[in-house]
Amino acid sequence: MRFHKAVITAASPDQRTLPLQTLIDRDGEEKSVLAILIEQALSAGVEEICVVVWPGDEARYSQAAGSYAGTVRFVAQPRPLGYGHAIHCARAFVGSDPFLHMVSDHLYVSPGQSATQQVVEIAQAEGCSVSGVQATRESQLPFFGAVAGRRQAGRSGLYRVDTVLEKPTPSEAEQRLVVPGIRAGYYLCFFGVHAFTPTVMDLLGGAIAAAPETRVTLSGVLAELAHREQYLAVEEAGRRYDLGARYGLLISQVALALRGRDRGEVLSRLVDLLADNALAEGGGQ
Repeated sequence: MRFHKAVITAASPDQRTLPLQTLIDRDGEEKSVLAILIEQALSAGVEEICVVVWPGDEARYSQAAGSYAGTVRFVAQPRPLGYGHAIHCARAFVGSDPFLHMVSDHLYVSPGQSATQQVVEIAQAEGCSVSGVQATRESQLPFFGAVAGRRQAGRSGLYRVDTVLEKPTPSEAEQRLVVPGIRAGYYLCFFGVHAFTPTVMDLLGGAIAAAPETRVTLSGVLAELAHREQYLAVEEAGRRYDLGARYGLLISQVALALRGRDRGEVLSRLVDLLADNALAEGGGQ
């Protein structure tokens, strides 16, 4: 099983402008968030990319893709019927192939091998769907889907998923999502990077056909997937940064810079900023 295609979702009405924002990447170059995500997908061996957008946003996204615009297909989600529906809008593009999936309102920063590479390599080796996960504080549960499962012998941070819940309450998580070895108050929540077998697109299609006007969640489909075939989750060493959170773009930029070629310069400026702030506060007392 080889992953030559990727689907990036960017059609949410509340988040559609985030991938268009510009940051300084780890190489010191100014790029859109979308271009950074495209490069991360390509680093995993992907050759074709589809971006699902809000109707009418195609031109803006093509511009944000920069030099990659000619190799990216843009597909509109005609109605806001949920995250799962947005992925299914790329059905004609995906066909019967496995595919990498990334959400566009998060930035992924890894210390070594990228999250996309790791997830894809495990999916290809195991011949099944794999989702990146991250141990996440209980207070963040309202923002993520979460999983539980059995730790795989001989492989650190790899789990066979048996439970998937969409934005669980702390009580639900405590009852159904506790994983041995994960510290108390933390749960395995989606990282935003997945490598899916064709079964996922089939299950999404079935859910949409059964209730055409109902919002379709990806978590609900993945819960069914876990009972149909082997489905793994890998705990990522990197971090995901929510661009839509308060100061999300700022924190994402700092995270990129601290992993990039200008790390020394950025640290020096941060130290100067903190010193200036301390002096200002001291002078006001």
